[in-house]
Amino acid sequence: MAKTIYVLNGPNLNLLGTREPETYGHHTLADVEKLCRDSAALYGLTADCRQSNREGELIDFVHEAGAKKAAGIIINAGGYSHTSIALHDALIAVKLPTVEVHVSNIFAREPFRHHSFVASAAVATLCGFGIDGYRLAISGLAARIGAKAKA
Repeated sequence: MAKTIYVLNGPNLNLLGTREPETYGHHTLADVEKLCRDSAALYGLTADCRQSNREGELIDFVHEAGAKKAAGIIINAGGYSHTSIALHDALIAVKLPTVEVHVSNIFAREPFRHHSFVASAAVATLCGFGIDGYRLAISGLAARIGAKAKA
């Protein structure tokens, strides 16, 4: 079994902690990445954390995950969730189990955020749990791929 999961964060997530803290909280991207590495390690997995503000680079990360036969993908595509058919197509093409995460509850926000192209390429979507959604996503992905928590 592959032991690496890719944790991909899209545009503006590099601003976590300072961008709209009333919506996204005060945790930083560094906090998210530490949480993901620690959570993945509980299952004997490694989290390869990446962030990009560019759609094409996120697609390249997805392709790399497929080529390296990663165990799965956790993705918060940010605004690209609602606009990127190309990102959806990349996720479908690599055939890796993918969990979509959003820090805020996208369904309690503006109507344009209520649709996600990423969601239909994912096995599950979590939103509204703050950064704890990443931990929950890793736990769910680990169960999906048969990774057991280490004692």
